Amino acid sequence: MLQEQEQMPKAYWVARVNIKNPDIYRFYMEAAPSVLRKHTGRILARGDKAEQLEGQEYHRHVIVEFDSMQDALDCYNSPEYQTAREFRNGIADVETVIIEGVD
Repeated sequence: MLQEQEQMPKAYWVARVNIKNPDIYRFYMEAAPSVLRKHTGRILARGDKAEQLEGQEYHRHVIVEFDSMQDALDCYNSPEYQTAREFRNGIADVETVIIEGVD
């Protein structure tokens, strides 16, 4: 009899961004999605259109779903993602958090 494997909760990477130089930031936008996918990441929302209800306003918001918290952390800490991040250093203010989902 096969035992059911316990499924880990998904994780969500939420980033809020203020872009200072869109011409250079586009290099990050071209590089990051393939790295996210490599680590089970699926972009659920990405864009500039948002309704700011409370707190600091940002230009861009991104929500990425991962199969697990470990996948999300592995993605963020991967050499490929760290290389992609270099494209936005100094040209964007970024706030990123990874949140574990509910069962």
